[in-house]
Amino acid sequence: MELKDQAAITSGSAFWATTAAGDVPAITLTDGPHGVRLQVADADDILAGQPATCFPPAVASGSTWDPELLKRMGEALADECRAMGVHVLLGPGINLKRTPLGGRNFEYFSEDPLVAGVLATAWVQGLQSGGVGASLKHFAVNSQETDRMRVSADVDERTLRELYLRAFQRVVTAAQPWTVMCAYNRVNGVYASQNHFLLTEVLRDEWGFEGLVVSDWGAVVDRVEAVRAGLDLTMPGPDDAGDQALIDAVTTGRLDATTLATSADRVAKLVAKSLVATKTTYDADAHHALAREIAARGIVLLKNDDDILPLRAGQRIAVIGESARTPRYQGGGSSQITPTRLDDALTALQSLATVTFTADPAEAEQIARDAEVAIVFAATAHETEGSDRESLDLPAAELALIARVAAANPRTVVVLSNGAVVRTTPWDTQVAAVLEGWLLGQAGGSAIADVLFGKVNPSGRLAETIPLKLADHPSYLDFPGEAGHVRYGEGIHVGYRGFDAREQEVAYPFGFGLSYTTFSYGQVRATVTDSGLELSLEVTNTGSRDGREVVQAYVSVPESRVRRSPRELKAFANVEIKAGETVTVPLQIDRADLAYWEIRLNRWVVEPGPYEIAVGSSSRHLHTTTTVQVEGDQARIPLAATSTIGEWLSDPRGAELLGELFASMAAEGAGGMAGAIATDPAMMQMAIGFPLDRMTMFVPDSLFSPEALAKLVDAANN
Repeated sequence: MELKDQAAITSGSAFWATTAAGDVPAITLTDGPHGVRLQVADADDILAGQPATCFPPAVASGSTWDPELLKRMGEALADECRAMGVHVLLGPGINLKRTPLGGRNFEYFSEDPLVAGVLATAWVQGLQSGGVGASLKHFAVNSQETDRMRVSADVDERTLRELYLRAFQRVVTAAQPWTVMCAYNRVNGVYASQNHFLLTEVLRDEWGFEGLVVSDWGAVVDRVEAVRAGLDLTMPGPDDAGDQALIDAVTTGRLDATTLATSADRVAKLVAKSLVATKTTYDADAHHALAREIAARGIVLLKNDDDILPLRAGQRIAVIGESARTPRYQGGGSSQITPTRLDDALTALQSLATVTFTADPAEAEQIARDAEVAIVFAATAHETEGSDRESLDLPAAELALIARVAAANPRTVVVLSNGAVVRTTPWDTQVAAVLEGWLLGQAGGSAIADVLFGKVNPSGRLAETIPLKLADHPSYLDFPGEAGHVRYGEGIHVGYRGFDAREQEVAYPFGFGLSYTTFSYGQVRATVTDSGLELSLEVTNTGSRDGREVVQAYVSVPESRVRRSPRELKAFANVEIKAGETVTVPLQIDRADLAYWEIRLNRWVVEPGPYEIAVGSSSRHLHTTTTVQVEGDQARIPLAATSTIGEWLSDPRGAELLGELFASMAAEGAGGMAGAIATDPAMMQMAIGFPLDRMTMFVPDSLFSPEALAKLVDAANN
């Protein structure tokens, strides 16, 4: 391919199309991830899309904790992509919900990388099995909308590796998405679009990514530096100035010609792969039914006093709130879908029972008082890409409505519609039941009715913690940053990890969700294998209804030599269990998932020692525990002259050598501080934090000379 064609093919020809060059045709990329948002031709509004199934956004689908369901969603999206001539769907979004105020949280799965990674892997596998490419986004550390085009997410490498890159690593290694999309923001000062560490060293060299790196739309600041870092396709296009900059850089030798050629080759390979699948049609009714199934499975039952739910036919039911009639079913921004149809909860409820409805607060008390059960539909303001939320609270008018209805009828049920968690205290103490209804896509209205009337037994579980108040959240003091930087000061203690580390009360914990039935747990059994841990336990449905339980396994390392969270989710299973039935639930924890990132060795390390495994129904509801001994990796930290006396003494070889040295000093009757350290335990305790080479200031002899220290270090490490 000629140089000008190599430059041209690595940028788009239009907003949603790549560039045709030589014998390589153009292909179409378009927004997802919960639907195919193909822009209407010649429309001035880029958000005006052709009709497509609006599946539940990730805030709801993530709450299913069901990878098989997400795989089916991906397969359906592939059918719609092929029917609409789309070759790459821009999704899924798997950035962590670092803060509950994140404006784009409705597009992301979880505050936990395992949940996000497992669900996204299934989504990608489903989509790509249909011959349509995924675009894993936004790589990386994209957890806020405030100043999103410039802000530097400043995060230490251990936190980066263990939390913010972990889900990406899982999806890349398990599913090989055809593309990965870089984020807008900077990571530790370097734009993600030109971050060689992320795009080449980690993504390709370490994880073995074989696909193409595409920019988020408008994320490229310097086209030459982006290509040099490992970015292959700049979108949108055309970008004539950027094309020429690449040509000039190669011509003058500022950019290696093979670097640009490699990016162009990756684009050509993506195009060739994308054109294999044939165009097809899809069954819109079947996809609507699937959207309804996913939505119902994503609803989380937070409270159900006196088993007020499920509702029964023949009850006098009051339905209150405009969102029952005019649903909030998706967030704003690039993922807005024009649905093929749209269900509302009011119509769905009216098909099942005789209900009285108002959206008028003045009438709400009266119809609630006359009803056996009052249902308040309460919605947040419009969450959207581009701006973060300012508060965790529901709008004041919604809070006032809940208070008035609950005062009139204590048998009040609240159904929430929101793109991220909202504060539920203190109003949830005044009502009998709470359904977390999220944003549920086009079939959400029917799904809510299915759950309220027990056609579907709720099995959704929280993929993010609901705090008592915003100030309790681990991210509170370090969001959204200032002067172009946001410091990830909570480190590894993201979400439930931080709440648990501080032993802090929460409204509803990570992993929590009620059911219309009950479950009991048997004793967990654990076996250590070369590949990790194999767990199994019996779970019994002790109620009268068939249901689903999400069995969650958390791991603690009580004797860890590094700071750890009290417990971390390492495996989960979504299990269907009939009433009265007992099933054996297997859980597999990969050895790699037991590792922490050792910054001193720049690699993953599994520590030796006891590992506590707790299995339960949330991070705070743990029903059975066991402990296993895990053999660790060979991971000795080399000693140096700058290592402290304490570090030398904690190393077996270092302790041996230092012991011999101090023994000789004591035998020779060395005076001064050196002699005191050698003979007095109290002095040794005081000096434990001294770097060894600082002893030269207190021992004016050859024992701690640079030459002697060099020999000591060599003996310790070799």
